Amino acid sequence: MRLDWVPAPDRPDLLAPPVLAALQGMQQLVGSDAPGVEVVEIDPDLADTVVLVEASGMDMADMANCIVVAGRRAGEERVCAALVLGTTRADVNTTVRKRLDVRKCSFMPMDDAVERTGMEYGGITPVGLPAGWPVLVDSRVVARDAIVIGSGVRRSKLRLPGALAALLPGAEVVDGLAVPL
Repeated sequence: MRLDWVPAPDRPDLLAPPVLAALQGMQQLVGSDAPGVEVVEIDPDLADTVVLVEASGMDMADMANCIVVAGRRAGEERVCAALVLGTTRADVNTTVRKRLDVRKCSFMPMDDAVERTGMEYGGITPVGLPAGWPVLVDSRVVARDAIVIGSGVRRSKLRLPGALAALLPGAEVVDGLAVPL
């Protein structure tokens, strides 16, 4: 399978509206000399990380998955996103739970995540999440030269320098956020 990466601003049709808005804001934040964010169109049936790696031959260590987690404390909902490499899984029950300061947390239900992010299930990305949501980024993500993440829609993926994940609004780099699969 051939992947034709192009600068993300050249294909706004491949980005969910909040992702496009966030990328435009990031461009102003990091300046025009910063490495760009690229997008590639894919078959929506290949949106799942494992399926895309098998079809494209990309390295699983370059794939990064974003999950949305929620918990409650004293009746207050606490939400965050976690970005981890495809070769790991987020330590939701310990690291994420402690960061949210809740007794129990879990993946946000799909319908809620889709509605609240404005993104499609299977395409949710840390780029363009609602204001105020912490984005926990595993330290291994920022160490990668490039990562492939969702674009907010199932029919495309974004590629960006791993270090750029640390500059996302609300980003917090966390050692030990993820554990190997």
